[in-house]
Amino acid sequence: MTMSRSTRIVLRILTVLVLALIYVPLLLVLVNSFSVNKTFAWPPRAFTLEWWRRAAESQGALDALWVSVRVGLAATVVALVLGTMIAFALQRFRFYGREVVSLLVILPIALPGIVTGIALNNAFRTIFGWQLGFVTIVIAHATFCIVTVFNNVIVRLRRTGVALEQASADLGASGFTTFRLVTFPMIRSALLAGALLAFALSFDEIVVTTFTAGADVQTLPIWIFNNLFRPNQAPIVNVVAAALILISVIPVWLAQKLSGDAESLGAGR
Repeated sequence: MTMSRSTRIVLRILTVLVLALIYVPLLLVLVNSFSVNKTFAWPPRAFTLEWWRRAAESQGALDALWVSVRVGLAATVVALVLGTMIAFALQRFRFYGREVVSLLVILPIALPGIVTGIALNNAFRTIFGWQLGFVTIVIAHATFCIVTVFNNVIVRLRRTGVALEQASADLGASGFTTFRLVTFPMIRSALLAGALLAFALSFDEIVVTTFTAGADVQTLPIWIFNNLFRPNQAPIVNVVAAALILISVIPVWLAQKLSGDAESLGAGR
């Protein structure tokens, strides 16, 4: 389908406007992290690295960062195991209620975060009688991180099919050997891409975390929110937010690169 010249111009203008709306505010956060101003005043009067030094020495920010890393890793491991198992079950087998299970797996990431957070808060405290803390955050994050792993793995399984696995079985290989030597190499990049996206999703999540963290555990996004309007902390919050932007870009970029490389390999076959 061909487009007129005026249509292409309009689409290009809209694309630039949307990208500017998304990325200009992020750029302002990065610039403000080097500003000498102690507020969010614009434009900066001068630039300094002082706030980056203070952020690196901020025990509260470092503790929150460590909590976010541990939560992200734990939620990613849970998501890898459960998301992969569900993807195999739904792609390799036919059973009653299969479509319903698929919907239930994807639903948590489609629901508003505040709804998920309230539901999990009530379940943890009322039904199970648990104290909110590290474990409840991991479980809460895993509920939506599973979706990223599930989507990556099931798409890869649909594209690769079962021919190589059947050939391996016909040649006498056991189920474990077939998975180790045939299936796992085919889905390895999808698993890694899903894990990177799951970690990134968990690392900067705040809405669900607010309802499941309790008073004693503080992730980095919650630390940023709690310190955002404290006069002495504003410059450090800018730095932490800028670092969070940079950290979040890396796993997303790697996941996109892995997915692109895998598609190229698939096209080559």
